[in-house]
Amino acid sequence: MSTHSTFKKNLTLFDSTAIVVGSMIGSGIFIVSADIARQVGSPGWLMMVWIITGVMTLFAALSYGELAGMFPQAGGQYIYLKEAYNPLMAFLYGWTMFMVIQTGTIAAVGMAFAKFFGVLVPAISESVIWYDFGYVKFGPVQIVAILSIVILTWINSRGISAGKKVQNAFTSGKVLLLLLFIIIGLGFAMNKNAIHLNSKILWDTQTLFNGKPIPLSGFALIAAVGMAMVGSLFSSDAWNNITFTAGEVINPKKNIPYSLALGTFTVTIMYLLANIVYLTVLQLRGDPVGTDVASRGIQFALNDRLGTAAISGIFGNSAMILMAGLIVISTFGCNNGLILAGARVYYAMSHDGMFFRRVGDLNSKGVPANGLVIQCVWASLLCLSGTYSNLLDYVVFSVLIFYVLTIFGIFVLRKRNPEIERPYKAFGYPVVPAIYILSALLIMGILLAYKPVYSWRGLAIVLIGIPVYFLWIKRKLRN
Repeated sequence: MSTHSTFKKNLTLFDSTAIVVGSMIGSGIFIVSADIARQVGSPGWLMMVWIITGVMTLFAALSYGELAGMFPQAGGQYIYLKEAYNPLMAFLYGWTMFMVIQTGTIAAVGMAFAKFFGVLVPAISESVIWYDFGYVKFGPVQIVAILSIVILTWINSRGISAGKKVQNAFTSGKVLLLLLFIIIGLGFAMNKNAIHLNSKILWDTQTLFNGKPIPLSGFALIAAVGMAMVGSLFSSDAWNNITFTAGEVINPKKNIPYSLALGTFTVTIMYLLANIVYLTVLQLRGDPVGTDVASRGIQFALNDRLGTAAISGIFGNSAMILMAGLIVISTFGCNNGLILAGARVYYAMSHDGMFFRRVGDLNSKGVPANGLVIQCVWASLLCLSGTYSNLLDYVVFSVLIFYVLTIFGIFVLRKRNPEIERPYKAFGYPVVPAIYILSALLIMGILLAYKPVYSWRGLAIVLIGIPVYFLWIKRKLRN
């Protein structure tokens, strides 16, 4: 039973921006550029992938500001889709959020936390599996991952003040450490030979197929860039999580649009600088059987751990420990933001009769504790599942579907409800929102054509929600 009828307005502009930044920065920026480098094969196009991703993310965030100002309610994107379209569209988003997008991401970030924690504490090794039942694996890494999720869920159940203190502390810490990484990389780790080699192949684009380089041009290049963006888009995702907490933001009509713009811009700049570090320290094209960091290059950094490779020339063997510590801090803070925000979507769904009733209750601290718990349970089960990483391959396609629909909703609402107050209007409307929609649709088309297994399964997860929706409607009518 709810013991507190309303959310507590406790999130300032700084707190809101910390949720945006903290939810975006996890472990991806230190890893995914290796895979991107293998797919596009040149320094110029590696940077272009990140630039396009950054611009798209900024355009989306600047567009969302209009919706955030119009509907400053808990649930954010779920509310926007309901208002622009219908309850079914909103439910499909909430369904996909719970099944894959939010909980799958929480599981993946929790597992990344545990794996890098294992570098600091060798007894926690992912090579140690106590029980392996195929689809279910259990070992020390899974225990640490689940414990981290449980601890953060408990902290956030103690109130928004407790959650935001953790978020502010870990976001500030990881931003400072990432800045330190960039300063060290650009100031002390620059490699003239790597810079020379990378400059020679700046736009000489090629992809690796079965280990062999294949030149790219025309649509093949566009397709390679689109597929490479899966990693960068996932690393830049979760910026919209602040919209879920609108009920707890002070002056949400102003602070949510500002935090979206400030947060996404900050992360975009830091991501670009981190990639410049990689390109000034390591040659992009490397040897998969190279015996040292320099010879393996960006493409074949050991276990794709580019961050470690970039500073290993200065810190030697200690680089692995230092980078593991940074990623542990980064992933813990990232998961706090994801856990804090996600439960607010299920809260909004519950109030529409589209989720379990008790998920719509607030505890004595003014937070949806039951939503936090059910999110924790499902994310923990995904940690045990050997398929959680596969679910993440479906996330990007599913996320793009709802980003496109949400931003198109701005056009729908402008035409259908011009009288609604808009404290903030989408930047560059209609051009900027249209550019995002067309770019996202192009990427989705590329993924459907070249990564059909992941894309169609991602779409299937969304479509399975349709019969589930009607089951909830039937259940709601019975009650």
